[in-house]
This record gives sequence, structure tokens and C-alpha cells, in this order.
Amino acid sequence: MKRIKRFFLILTVILGYSCSNDNGQTNTVGGPEPTPEPTDPTVLQSDAATITPAETEQNISGFGAATVFRLNSPLTTSDMDKLFGNDEGEVGLSILRIRVAPDDNARAIELEHAQLAAERGAKIMATPWSPPAEMKTNNDLIGGSLKTESYEDYANYLNDFAAYMETNGVPLEVISIQNEGDYEVSYESCNWSAVQVRDFMRDYGGLITNSKLMPSESFQFRHEHTDLTLNDPVAEVNVDIVGGHIYGTAVADYPYPLALEKGKELWMTEHYTTSDRSANLWPDALLVGKEIHNCMTIGQYSAYIWWYGKRYYGFIGDGEEGTSSGVVTKRGYVMSNFSKFIRPGYTRIDADENPQTGVSVSAYSGEGRVVVVAINQSEQTVEQQFVISGTNSTAVTPYVTSANQNLEIQESVAIESGIDAFLYELPPNSITTFVTED
Repeated sequence: MKRIKRFFLILTVILGYSCSNDNGQTNTVGGPEPTPEPTDPTVLQSDAATITPAETEQNISGFGAATVFRLNSPLTTSDMDKLFGNDEGEVGLSILRIRVAPDDNARAIELEHAQLAAERGAKIMATPWSPPAEMKTNNDLIGGSLKTESYEDYANYLNDFAAYMETNGVPLEVISIQNEGDYEVSYESCNWSAVQVRDFMRDYGGLITNSKLMPSESFQFRHEHTDLTLNDPVAEVNVDIVGGHIYGTAVADYPYPLALEKGKELWMTEHYTTSDRSANLWPDALLVGKEIHNCMTIGQYSAYIWWYGKRYYGFIGDGEEGTSSGVVTKRGYVMSNFSKFIRPGYTRIDADENPQTGVSVSAYSGEGRVVVVAINQSEQTVEQQFVISGTNSTAVTPYVTSANQNLEIQESVAIESGIDAFLYELPPNSITTFVTED
């Protein structure tokens, strides 16, 4: 009996190894490999990304870039079309950051840039790199501090600049009192302690009436640079927006609970990455998208403003490091996945931010539609289900930026009415924006 059992066991193994699948390929023991079952789009998946429009987060003021210090190479009308226009092949930025220039020549260039951006629907924010030299302790545009006896003069100087912009057809959305006052450098600058920021905002901030007001923009969004101001009941009233930069800042440090508790919008007003590398490198350019995602979801920022809009590491190239002058870069197209669709006045809404490994999701609503931005940082195509809770929309339109695609529109995808869900295959190393259709 044992010999018979052994015989049938050996025969089974031999037959198992000799079985072929439908393609004529030999499989391992057990016969043909089963054909994977396609995912049923009418069934909710455990790793679905749920978007809940009824649960709102921060207001979105916009996405932007700076054109400061372009004394020898002002941007052209075509450049501004590419950056601030919202037609096909344009980035769709909605905020321009300019410099409060102390001299007439530079001021005229900043004004021209602002006028061109405003004509394309952009908001304008202004930042001083230094007060006029005569107002400073060292009588120089580099370094030093604002003289205590010059605080009132400086407040009037900022207010007059805002009036100058408005007189010339470009009212400011916000003006700050200083660029990176907590970072000592060897170029145009001014040093501000947290006490000086508080004292100026408390005692003279009320004189600035021609624009919203922002305290000094910390180079690392250091909370201690503005905590004293926010905790002073008089100074805090004069603060409209809190801005800062994120150079060397850990993602975990992005949130600023005190500012949010005081009801202040948070703006990320300057950053750029890998400045010695082309903005056309992929998937490097995708990291800008992940940074914007983190700023929106973790930092709860209302605005994200890149450094130079036109530069080889910016959103349109300048002819260096493999970029073509005035042509939208891969970083520019990544930004477009946010800026062209999430317009000023939109609201970020609740979403499952990391439904699968390597996938990041954020969502926004405005103008009667929902916008979902999904980033796939893995090397594989990832099938992702999205659930838009309570939607009346019947479909979404995807726009994809990947290694070989630049914000390319795709065929619309139906939303299953019974579960308010749709499935989509996110390409490897890509960013996809979904816009709901009526």
C-alpha cells in the first residue's frame, strides 16, 4: 500500500510540473496560474482615498513666484504669460512677490512686473530686503538694524509704497516688514530680533493702512521670530498674514499652531530646491509637488510661493542648465497641477492623505467643483480608488504630468453613483489632477 501511495505522489508531481497555461508556458506545481480578477469599480476598496467636501480646512489664497532683483533682465510679456496666464502651456500662477525697492529704477521694474501679473489676474505681495540706509543703525543697505527712532518713518515708508502701487493700478494684497530678518547675510538685508518685530507691529503697524500687513518673514519659518508678536494683544491685531520660508525646515515643523489659533493665514513666501540642477530633471521635479502637498496638508498654508519664477531651477527656463528661455519646465508643469485648477478663494477639504505607500492625496473645492491632486512617487503604476463623499458629479477629468507627459488631459472617468467612487491607474512617478464634471 505504501508503494502505491508513493507512486501516485510521484506521478502527481510529474504531471504538475508538465502542466501548461493557456499561453503554452509551463508553470510550477499546481497547474495554470489563475488570471487576476479585475478590480470591481462598484465595490469600495480598503485602500480607497476618501474625499469629504463637507469637512473644510484652510482657505487657499494662491500659488506664486518672485521676480525680484531683475535689474538687468526684466521679464518679458511672453514670460509673464507663461507664468501667470492660465491657458494651455501656461503655469497659472496667482501670486507675484516683488521687492520694496529703495531706488526709483528698481521700483519701476518691480511695478512693471506687478502690472503684467495683475493684468493676468494675480495678487501682488511686496517684501523689503532693507529699509532705506538712512533709517538704519549702520547707514547701509546691508546688515544693521532699524533705528528705534526710525520706526514711525519706516511704517510710513511701507504705507507710501503700498499707495504708490495702488496709484499705478496695482493694489497690494499684503506687504511684509522684512525679508528673513532672523538671518544675517552679506547682501541687502536688515536684522530684526523677535522683540523688535513685536514692538514695531505693536506700536506702528496700525499706520500701515494701504495694504494687509505681514511681520518679518523668517528664513526657516521659526515660530520664535513671531511668537512674541502673536502673543501681544495689541501687536496681534495688526497682523493679517504670517509668512515665512522653509529653508532647512523639517516637514514636522511646518505647522504653526499659535498663528492658526489666532486666526491668521499662513503663507510660505519663499523656497527653492537643488538650485544647481535643472528644473527639467525627472523625477526630481516631482519633489516640488510633494513639497506643495506637505505645505498644504501638514503646514495648512494658504499660499505657496516659489523663489524665482524664471530660472533654470524655476517654472520657466532661462537658457541655462538644459532649460530653454521662457519655456515651461517640468517643475512648472508640476506646479500647474495645483495652480491652474486650485484658484484663489478655493478651500482645502478633508482627504485621506496617504492611502497607499508612495501615494499622496490632497483635495480642494471651489466654483462648484472638487479638485483632487494625487502624487505617485513609486516606480510602478498604482491602481487607486477615490471616493468623493456626497458628490453630484458624474465624472472626473484627469490631467497627468509624468516623465513623458506635461499636464496632458486624459479621457474622463465615470464616478459610480452608488458609492461615489472612481478607479484610476496612477502612472509611475507622476502627479495627476482630477477635476469633477457636472
